[in-house]
Amino acid sequence: MIPYGKQTIERQDIDAVIKVFEENDMLTNGKYVSEFENVVCDYVGCKYGLAVNSGTAALHLATYSVGIAKDDEVIVPAISFVASANCVLYQSGKPVFCDIDAETLCIDTSKIEKLITPRTKAIIFVDMCGQPCNFDEIVKIAKKYKLITIHDAAHSIGALYKGIQKVGSYADITCFSFHPVKNITTCEGGMMITNDEIYYNRAKAFRTHGISRDFKERENTQSHYYEMTALGFNYRIPDVLCALGIEQLKRLDTFIEKRNYIADKYNELFNELLNKDKDKDKDKDKDKSLVEPLKIKYDNFSAYHLYIIKLKTGINRDKVFKKLKEAGIGVNVHYMPIYLHPYYQNLGYSYGYIYTKGICPIAEDVYERMITLPIFPLMKDDEIKYVYDMVNLYSRDQL
Repeated sequence: MIPYGKQTIERQDIDAVIKVFEENDMLTNGKYVSEFENVVCDYVGCKYGLAVNSGTAALHLATYSVGIAKDDEVIVPAISFVASANCVLYQSGKPVFCDIDAETLCIDTSKIEKLITPRTKAIIFVDMCGQPCNFDEIVKIAKKYKLITIHDAAHSIGALYKGIQKVGSYADITCFSFHPVKNITTCEGGMMITNDEIYYNRAKAFRTHGISRDFKERENTQSHYYEMTALGFNYRIPDVLCALGIEQLKRLDTFIEKRNYIADKYNELFNELLNKDKDKDKDKDKDKSLVEPLKIKYDNFSAYHLYIIKLKTGINRDKVFKKLKEAGIGVNVHYMPIYLHPYYQNLGYSYGYIYTKGICPIAEDVYERMITLPIFPLMKDDEIKYVYDMVNLYSRDQL
């Protein structure tokens, strides 16, 4: 089976983890946590970082630290992992779903303003597949309406906005994920970064039960006293995982280069197919291509966490999906529109919205046609070609 994603663990990663155990100093929140926070902040160009046990925890820290509360509305893209909206619900806020750009799967910035109400407090935007969103337009809207920007960059550490600006350096708060199939991994883990000291301090306490002084601070002052000032959570990440993250970050740029190499190979093959199909239908107004890759816009440099294609309308995606699985290809689908999940459907009435099919038509159409193909740094050229051949074969079978 060719997996859709796979971590790259090498000898230096293993040695870094073993070193923490050999030191037997602080297996929980110790010096490697702080070092990991510092090296990530240095890499992206940001002042403050808080490493946590998941990307979801990082998002929760973000919505808490900016003060999302009951009845506050937060604009969220329709297509993302559920955590992008759940973090609003955790604070008793209301996610308001915005449709996507069909070519990138990122939030459609032209549709944000019509969703803004007096209760809107923030915009959460997601770099789908690793491509940065149109941040210039997002920040323009945010400034106009005095909104907070929360950047869900779970897919995009290592990417460059407009080819020059590192992801993580421009929103009010940015959140990363270090899940095993992400661009770098800490097994499970995440990080919230910000240049705002107030957000940082609020999130820091929230990470540890809402306690104002953690163990290290008490040790430094030789004091036992601490106060719980808010209802926080235990979102800490252990030293051993951050030691892994430090080593992984050293090779992040290499990982991203390889992901782009694989994506370029896919693009070359699928664009050749797309052009052949167009030639067959020169007299037709509609593009009859079987398979369409996503596009890169704004001169972005994508991190290519995911490689997603869209099948031609009318091709049964689920049948192609099943055939590819049977052929040993670990395809996936990222993601069903969040509001179509049963939990969100059930919330529709109590939240004053009835989220049914039709509110984000682009997201719903693309969801029915999308398939995520394997992409990971260790992927070989013959595996890329095999995936392409099988997609081409089984897509044509469905015509």
